[in-house]
Amino acid sequence: MARRTYGRRLKRAVHLLFFKHHRLPGVRGWELRRALGPEWLDILEVLDNRLKPLDLEVRRVYEPGEDRPEEARYYITLRGGVEQRTAKTMGWRIDDIAGLAVAVAYIATRGGKAPRGDVERALGEKLPGWRVRANLERYIDEGYLSDEDGVLTLGWRGRAEIDIDRLLDRIMRSKSSAEELSEEGGEPLNPPGSEGEGR
Repeated sequence: MARRTYGRRLKRAVHLLFFKHHRLPGVRGWELRRALGPEWLDILEVLDNRLKPLDLEVRRVYEPGEDRPEEARYYITLRGGVEQRTAKTMGWRIDDIAGLAVAVAYIATRGGKAPRGDVERALGEKLPGWRVRANLERYIDEGYLSDEDGVLTLGWRGRAEIDIDRLLDRIMRSKSSAEELSEEGGEPLNPPGSEGEGR
């Protein structure tokens, strides 16, 4: 009997997490606790383990200033990354993804918020102006960034889907690799026509 009840609650957790119920996707912890009972965190852990073979995970995302599981928002996201070939079929060009990485890293390294003009200038070093504006609008529309009176912050999707620490670590490692190559007299890694070429 207990196993059947647990199975039903696991199914309920799937329904809550996979389908959008509010304006934003995901479910607040207190909603999950109310629907699943006092063992709701254990149920999420079991669900997370069952999603591993599918390369999915239950991700907990705290809003700024929150630290209790009941206050967090929970999502189902990809556990690993997306291959470049797969990203293309999802409508993302490699420079769109690179632009998003630059924007997110820029915002993250400035305490989680940055003036939109500053982010546009950072992106403008690698992309034409019209692409910068179009890409920023796309990142905002899709929830990766949020624009509040000209100040950009990470949006709900950026907090849910992007591992900021891992992104910054990869950027720092690639930058140090590029500097080592440059010191050894190798070719610069900047694409032809970029402003940083030959530096």
